[in-house]
Amino acid sequence: MRSTLYCVLCVLLTLVLAACSLRYLRESWLLSFLYSLQLHATLACLAGAVVALALRRHVYGVFLLAWAAALVVHALIMLQEFRRDPSPQALAAPHFRLLSFNIMGDNSENGERIADYILSSRADVAVILEARPLFSQLDRLARLFPHRIGCETGGEDCDLLLLSRRPFVETMKASLSDLRRNRFALARIEFAGQKLNIAATHLTKPYYDHYHDEELYNLGELIEAAEGPLLVAGDFNSDIIAPDMQAFIRKGGLTTAPSEPRTWPIRAGAYGIAIDHVFARQPAELIETRRIADAFGSNHYGLVSQFAIAAPNITNDAQKAP
Repeated sequence: MRSTLYCVLCVLLTLVLAACSLRYLRESWLLSFLYSLQLHATLACLAGAVVALALRRHVYGVFLLAWAAALVVHALIMLQEFRRDPSPQALAAPHFRLLSFNIMGDNSENGERIADYILSSRADVAVILEARPLFSQLDRLARLFPHRIGCETGGEDCDLLLLSRRPFVETMKASLSDLRRNRFALARIEFAGQKLNIAATHLTKPYYDHYHDEELYNLGELIEAAEGPLLVAGDFNSDIIAPDMQAFIRKGGLTTAPSEPRTWPIRAGAYGIAIDHVFARQPAELIETRRIADAFGSNHYGLVSQFAIAAPNITNDAQKAP
């Protein structure tokens, strides 16, 4: 009986570990959701390998244990790769607050409560995804956030809503693929004497054929064309350890806050995965990103980020001057 259980367990562990490892040979959208769950899946496999060895001491069990441990370590390394502590210049500079929240499109019964939270959040800019529950609250929100992109009619254009206390210098909207329209918005505002780019986006789920890859590529092209400090916020439907997310962040020169909160599913709490993100590109730097305590009926937690535009190091620049 113990040998049978050992064999069954080893087969299951081998299949899961092989699926997680395929990303290192060839990326496949069929396994895209598993890529975001690599840490969770391989930790489970690590525990399973320990159980297998308890059932029967065999070299293959040791091999599975080492395989799972290697994938866990690499997942942890990938989670840390883009995290940056703020510089002293950023900590000393004026701070800016950004709210990003997928409120769930059919969450109309909580629209008023969500609007109350946004108004009390002290955010300078709010990026709201699946924003239709807020359409009836736009007049209230306009008292503190008079500048808006999105939700002109309350229909399909209400998927993405960008609210700002500060006037827009420039704006644009775009579609990242032919599957969903107008899921990208870019606004340029004045902050700390500089033009700051705020990009808001909502990406398709990664297991919808190749759309996630395509949308990330197009998003990368759009933000690359925006010169100067940049923030990118929204629902990416993937963790940063997914291969296409890694390529996007690396190509865009983006960083995350020192800690990225898990935002989905809400029942998993701190044991979920981070599929909602806020990224920065220098000289913008993230000070911190924290999770909103109440999901307000959504299936995502929202995020509040503090960031600053780091001032140049005057001392070093002066030393370099002739």
